[in-house]
Amino acid sequence: MSLQGKTLFISGASRGIGLAIALRAARDKANIAIAAKTATAHPTLPGTIYTAAEEIEKAGGKALPIVCDIREEDQVKNAIEQTVKEFGGIDILVNNASAISLTDTVATSVKKYDLMHQVNGRGTWMVSKYAIPHLIKSDKNPHILNLSPPLSMEERWFKNHVAYTIAKMNMSMCVLGMSAELRRHKIGVNALWPLTLIGTSALKLVGDTSKMTMRSPEIMADAAYQVFLKNGAKFSGNFLVDELFLRQEGFTDMDQYAPGEKDLTQDFFVPDVILEEIEELRTKQGWK
Repeated sequence: MSLQGKTLFISGASRGIGLAIALRAARDKANIAIAAKTATAHPTLPGTIYTAAEEIEKAGGKALPIVCDIREEDQVKNAIEQTVKEFGGIDILVNNASAISLTDTVATSVKKYDLMHQVNGRGTWMVSKYAIPHLIKSDKNPHILNLSPPLSMEERWFKNHVAYTIAKMNMSMCVLGMSAELRRHKIGVNALWPLTLIGTSALKLVGDTSKMTMRSPEIMADAAYQVFLKNGAKFSGNFLVDELFLRQEGFTDMDQYAPGEKDLTQDFFVPDVILEEIEELRTKQGWK
């Protein structure tokens, strides 16, 4: 199976995990709409929608860079319309764009609270809303993939950054609801989350990462790619963690994503049961 000829709409794909997913799809000669705000170079972060488009084209895909702030309804509608006009439809939606502030309640400004909820929850819901009519029309195994964590109401995930956790869980609740809502249309709706921190340039803006050991974005890209190859009519409503899902699919070489490193910094929101499953598979398959 392949993504050749399929059209992906990826929010926040100018850099990081979104770009890595786009480049993996580009190797199959997929069409990729890059919907992000960065049209001119950021003072501290590398990459724009145009540099991302160049990378995608070099990797073998067809790219459509679109300036889009997913908080703005008109911009979202226009981005979806541009994509359909350029490529004839949408087969895969990746809700990757996200905002983060790891601050407690008193330290979180109302402005930052609003940003996280407008991007993470509302933005994911709104982009999905306008993409769904086109996904319904797709006869190419349509999917929605949200980069969000397994749903959990454990207080440990909320107590240090209530606003961020609520905003991120909103994305996962979209998976829970839309997977059921769209089941009759045979659209796969799933969530994907990393076991470890992922080494992106944006993460450095959150805090000091000098003592953290992270994997490369390619592990998320490889996991997302395997999701897109699944039959969405049957594979839906799943909350996936990258390493566990890849191992379950028969991929055992995790060393490629952080060569020589085993003491990796774990990400938030990973349930103990997932950690136990991963350890069992590592024991069976070996750490490679």
